[in-house]
Amino acid sequence: MTFKETEKTKRALTTVVVMALFLFLFVDPAFGANNAASSDNLALWQAIILGIVEGLTEFLPISSTGHLLATKEILDLGQTQTTEKAIDSYIISIQIGAIFAVAVLYRNRLKQMFQGLRGNNSDGRRILNALIVAFIPTALIGYIAADFVKDELYGLTPVAAAWIVGGASILFVQRKRLFQEEGIVLENLSLNQALIIGFVQSLALWPGVSRSLVTIVAGVLIGMSLKAAVEFSFLLGFVTLTAATIYEIGNDGQEIINNFGYLSPTIGLVVAFSSAILSVRWMVGWLEKRSFAVFGYYRILAGLVAFLLISIGFF
Repeated sequence: MTFKETEKTKRALTTVVVMALFLFLFVDPAFGANNAASSDNLALWQAIILGIVEGLTEFLPISSTGHLLATKEILDLGQTQTTEKAIDSYIISIQIGAIFAVAVLYRNRLKQMFQGLRGNNSDGRRILNALIVAFIPTALIGYIAADFVKDELYGLTPVAAAWIVGGASILFVQRKRLFQEEGIVLENLSLNQALIIGFVQSLALWPGVSRSLVTIVAGVLIGMSLKAAVEFSFLLGFVTLTAATIYEIGNDGQEIINNFGYLSPTIGLVVAFSSAILSVRWMVGWLEKRSFAVFGYYRILAGLVAFLLISIGFF
C-alpha cells in the first residue's frame, strides 16, 4: 500500500472513530422508544465486543460466525426466544462493517470492476464476471438452506467440530506446500474455476468452517497464487456478505431494531469496520512473510477448548 493510500486509510479510520465518539457522547441512549426499552438486551459494551470480534475474524480463516456465536454464549445474549432470533440476525448483519472495510481497502479494484461494467476495462470485466459466477452457488444453496442452518447449526458443538476439521485441513495443505507464490493471477481466473470456488464457498454456510478459509484453499488448489486467492476471497466476501446482509435485514431487520434499538447495533457496526481494516491489513502482511499454519493450530486449539467447556457445562 502506497503512502497516499495509507493516509487515506488513516483518514477513513479517523472519521469512523469521530463518528463513534459522537454517537457515544452526544446521542441520547433513550432516543426512540426502542432504545430505552432495549438497553438491557444489547448493552453498548456488548455491541463493541461483538464489533471487535466480527472485524478481527471476518477475513481471517478462523470463522467470524463461529466466534460470534461463542461470544454470544459468553456474554449470555439471547436469553429469550425473541432476543435470540434478534441476536442471531445481528450476528449476520454486523458484517456491514467488514463489507465497508473491504470497500475502502480494495477501492481501486472495485473501481476497476465498475469500469469493466461500463466496458472500459477488460480485466475489471473478467474479474467481475468471475465474482458473479462464484457467488451464484452460495446464493442458491444459502437461500434454500437458510432456515436449516439457523435451526440446526447455530450452536457451539457444530462450530467446534468445524474449527478442528478446518484447522487440520490448513495444516495438511501447508505441509504439502500447496500455498505457492506463483500461479494464476486474478485477471486470468476462468469462469469454470470461479464456479468451483463458488461451490466450495457454500461449505461456509456451516458456522465455524470459515468462508475465507475454504475460498482461499479452493483457489490455491485450482492453481491460483496465494496472493491472488486471498484477494479473490476478500472480493467474493464483499459480494457474498453484502447479499447475505441485505437478505437478513430484509427478513429480520425490524427484530434487531425492536429488541436492541439503533445506538448499540450502530456502534457495533462502526467498531467492526475499524477492526476489519486492521485485520485485513495485518493478514496480508503476515502471509507475505509467514505461513498459514498458525491459523490451523489456533483453530484446533479453539475447537478443543470449546468441546472441553461444553463437556463441563460452561455453555
